[in-house]
Amino acid sequence: MPYAIVFAILITGLSGISAQVLILRELLINFYGNELTIGVILANWLMLEAIGTFLLGRIIDAAKNKLKVFIILLLVFALTLPVSIYLCRVFKSLLGIPFGEGLGLVTICYISFLIILPTAFCHGALFSSGARLYSASLKKTAPSIGRVYILETIGTVLGGIILTYLFIPYLNSFRIAIIISISNFIICLFLYRKEISYLKFSVILLILVVTSCFSFKAADKLHNLSLKEQWMGQEVIDYRNSVYGNITVTRKGEQDTFFYNGVPAITVPYPDIIFVQEFGNLPLLFHYAPKDVLVVSAGAGGIINEILKHRVKRVDYAELDPIIIEALKQHPSEITDTELSDKRVRIINLDGRFFLKTTANKYDLILIGLPIHADLTTNRLFSREFFALTKKRLNRDGILALWLPGSLTYISEDLRDLNACILNGLRDTYGFVRVIPGDYNTILASDSEGILGVSAGLVNKRIETLNIKTDILVPKYIDYRLDKSWVKWFNNAMLGHTTKVNSDTTPVAVFQMLMIWNKKFSPALAGLFRFFKYLNLLYVGIGVFLAGIIIFFIFYRKTALFKVGIAYSIATTGFFAMFANLILIFSFQIFYGYLYHKIGILISIFMAGIASGGIFTTNRVEKIRDGFRFFAVIEAGIVLFAFALAWILGRLSSYGQHLDLLFAALFFISGFLAGMEFPLAAKLCLSENETIGKTAGVLYLADLLGGWLAGMTAGIILLPLLGLRDSCIVIALFKISDFLLLGRPLLGTPKIT
Repeated sequence: MPYAIVFAILITGLSGISAQVLILRELLINFYGNELTIGVILANWLMLEAIGTFLLGRIIDAAKNKLKVFIILLLVFALTLPVSIYLCRVFKSLLGIPFGEGLGLVTICYISFLIILPTAFCHGALFSSGARLYSASLKKTAPSIGRVYILETIGTVLGGIILTYLFIPYLNSFRIAIIISISNFIICLFLYRKEISYLKFSVILLILVVTSCFSFKAADKLHNLSLKEQWMGQEVIDYRNSVYGNITVTRKGEQDTFFYNGVPAITVPYPDIIFVQEFGNLPLLFHYAPKDVLVVSAGAGGIINEILKHRVKRVDYAELDPIIIEALKQHPSEITDTELSDKRVRIINLDGRFFLKTTANKYDLILIGLPIHADLTTNRLFSREFFALTKKRLNRDGILALWLPGSLTYISEDLRDLNACILNGLRDTYGFVRVIPGDYNTILASDSEGILGVSAGLVNKRIETLNIKTDILVPKYIDYRLDKSWVKWFNNAMLGHTTKVNSDTTPVAVFQMLMIWNKKFSPALAGLFRFFKYLNLLYVGIGVFLAGIIIFFIFYRKTALFKVGIAYSIATTGFFAMFANLILIFSFQIFYGYLYHKIGILISIFMAGIASGGIFTTNRVEKIRDGFRFFAVIEAGIVLFAFALAWILGRLSSYGQHLDLLFAALFFISGFLAGMEFPLAAKLCLSENETIGKTAGVLYLADLLGGWLAGMTAGIILLPLLGLRDSCIVIALFKISDFLLLGRPLLGTPKIT
């Protein structure tokens, strides 16, 4: 048994997931937490791995010293990882992009591609190289590809767990990268041990050990240097990671800004006075006597301070990540000290939605401090289901308050439909909805008609009675903001708006935000996004089957049709694996919140499912008499699972709160089905005496290309527009299209053994 090679392949899997997550987290900060970038980055990673696997697969088969090729690839991967992380932080400075400037989809795509190119390319090539090395110790070649696939997957599972629980909470990205690189160096040394004397081996190993003792100092220097370049012109006074995200605190003059995942969340001691004083006071002034208030996220730094000016008895503040509160306490200001030390304020380190599900408290007002973003996580606070949840936690005359982007000069079609899809959900839930138009629209919803009758005069009277001191809420300003002519103007601007409703399962607001974002930063793609706006399940189904029919007629008369069918099936299985994973993560977020530590475990369960499926098939591949028909059975199983998943996800809300085991089972089963196919596909393709490197490269390429397609389309287009149920059906349609290519071989091809 080639133990050194086995261990090297495990380390390859561990290193790959570590590099992927580290680069993703670092890029996400500079891409301002925009969820669309996650799909793009992952898609680029898969594409580059696929290219590395395919191109070097052929070279490896022709190479005389395959061990040297493998070692060189490991060394290049280890050396480029810290460089990629450094570039993730400083690319704006290198390209002359001003601090704070947003990036369009095209820019995001090519920057992420170039940054991860050497690391992802080498990691993909390591699969082909590892498969060829491993097969050299076995008499049969097909099982070697499947076993390498399994070993790398096991390494990925271990890497995900170690990274999430041991590395990220305690080490910066450069320290983690150095640990990964040194691990790869040591593996290279052990692989090359037979080529050098024992003395040289010992000396080199000693040098590596000594170097590793001083490497953390070098890592910290790189960390500090890159932060200085990343946050141009600002002093970084705090930088820390948690299992939820990253928080960076910068100082410029007297102003401290708290960035969460690259997005400015809190500014002290001088916040946006107009926004803070309006949103922190107006909703309460529309209620005759607010006593109990809940603020969901982004309340510290001004909003809570304004709420405390009223005669409230209790202010509950739900903030998911405790490091935000820790950072506020470590870098205090007069405003945050007042907010966090007030006895009426209770800090709740829980996702706001999860808190509302589990608490029995009732409130007079619930304020959503966050703005709507182009991500599925924030969307959970602007969906029809969330509005129904807030309604249960409000008292009889209670008010829900939130804010949306607006304008007092011109409301574009995209901005109109963004506001409309959320307002539609509010009107479906509450009896009365009032909009206060502005550069941001303050939205009030209640089952009490009283919010419609509140006039500017009444608001001014309540301000005077309560003796509320503000800089902007003077009588003339209140008269201007609540003038009825603005409501009339807003209603006219909203004519012709969409009738769609933003919901958990169909987050159309995410797509609308993506359209607005790309119209601003990637105007060249505005027309393409407008075209996708009208996409539905019928159009997707027609496109899928047309693609299958075209491929069928191209290869119909060729003897290699069955191999084309297998490669196409592996590609659609890669699509299934990535898409199903995203669907389940999205569903988990809806019901449990953005709990990264649980999601990490579920992804590990998914990868464990892939490994188990691969082991199941690999151990039986030599005993299967009709491999092609068994392959078709697996295909049918994936189709049935996709339809079953659509049915299950449509009924999750009726299953109660404790769905951990159900989600774990769904993650494992989807991984198991995806993992079963690859070893069998390798067996079928190698029946014609194909080379190991070429076969592994082609199949791995197909697998990664399918995942790339899902990564590029799922979060950006399919999930927001089609929703959970129809997205599952899209998976089923892709897998059904496989039978257009597999049907003829199934009926007329002899058995392959």
